[in-house]
Amino acid sequence: MKKILSKKEIKIVLEKLMERFPDAKAELDFTNSFELLIATILSAQCTDVQVNKTTSTLFKELKTPEDYIKLSEEELGARIRSCGFYKTKSKNILETCKLLIENHNSQVPDTMEKLTALPGVGRKTANVVLSNAFDTPAIAVDTHVFRVANRIGLANSANVLDTERDLMDNIEREMWSKAHHLLIFHGRRICKARKPLCDICPITDYCFYYKKEVKQ
Repeated sequence: MKKILSKKEIKIVLEKLMERFPDAKAELDFTNSFELLIATILSAQCTDVQVNKTTSTLFKELKTPEDYIKLSEEELGARIRSCGFYKTKSKNILETCKLLIENHNSQVPDTMEKLTALPGVGRKTANVVLSNAFDTPAIAVDTHVFRVANRIGLANSANVLDTERDLMDNIEREMWSKAHHLLIFHGRRICKARKPLCDICPITDYCFYYKKEVKQ
């Protein structure tokens, strides 16, 4: 049997999360779409806190795609080493910057198709950029969103893409971007991976995980 909450219940869950996390928003530091794109590429397998530490220096030195391509992969890698997987990220960022210059007049594109054509940019990164830089309704499914959505019952899927589809089907479009931030905040602060803090959770009345694993 598919375990998923009704749309009415999902709306209530989101309302309760908004009460708990009224300031839920992107926690990466950026001032424009290009900085957000770079920061989100760096955030793969890395915390936002660490990315922000790195970009606080990086963005003062490198402001445009043209600034980045002046560096070698090794030079950029040394600057982003603390974010992990720096060799791959350095290569992807430099290739992305070249494509932005060649194909997009050095501007970050504002469509899923064009963003995901850039190296190192998957659906999650594209959705983050679309949502936060261009105010386009989108649900970026990172590890927190995937875990929390399927635990609670907002989705019932074994992979990221199907989870994104479930959430898009079950949440009103105008709430997609806000829901993304709410689920991340909830996942980082309460519904943690190893040991969710169910005793302080505001949505246990609706959560499938709580009813099955905790309440029994």
